[in-house]
Amino acid sequence: MHLKDHSYIGKIVKLHGYKGGVSLYMDVSNPNAYTGLKSIFIQLDGILTPFFIKAFKLKNKGFVALHFEGVDSEASARNLIDKKVFIPSSQLQEADETRFLGHELIGYKVMDQAKGDLGVLVQVLEQKGNPLFVVDRNGLEILLPVFEGLLISIDTPKKQMLINAPEGLVDLYLK
Repeated sequence: MHLKDHSYIGKIVKLHGYKGGVSLYMDVSNPNAYTGLKSIFIQLDGILTPFFIKAFKLKNKGFVALHFEGVDSEASARNLIDKKVFIPSSQLQEADETRFLGHELIGYKVMDQAKGDLGVLVQVLEQKGNPLFVVDRNGLEILLPVFEGLLISIDTPKKQMLINAPEGLVDLYLK
């Protein structure tokens, strides 16, 4: 399992009950899109370790109550707290035109259809009414407003996205 082939979707934040359950905070735009997951990968000591889902119950505000096969005690579940959770990048859910994947796209190469390779998406600033993609271009920070029509396509296997930046915006950064 290589980390480059997987995408971060959240973090185990606390225990859920006393029989091995945990609470996962899903750092994704639409947690409902992931209710059919059969397994996830948890990063333990730098190694992606598969866990098979026995029960998945969506709570509020992006939290999920999870039970895994083979994790049947509070002690074994406690070892998972504060661990990052990943899924294969091929399982990322596509966004509709008005919603963006946000954190699921961090690490993706950003290609503009007019300017070509802009760099790598390093952060999504979730400002109310005006989210921004933060792109790192060899140390230069490029801010792109997220709007309907910005994202043209996502190539999950290549970890690449094609965008249509507003005319002249990228030129402001490249001078």
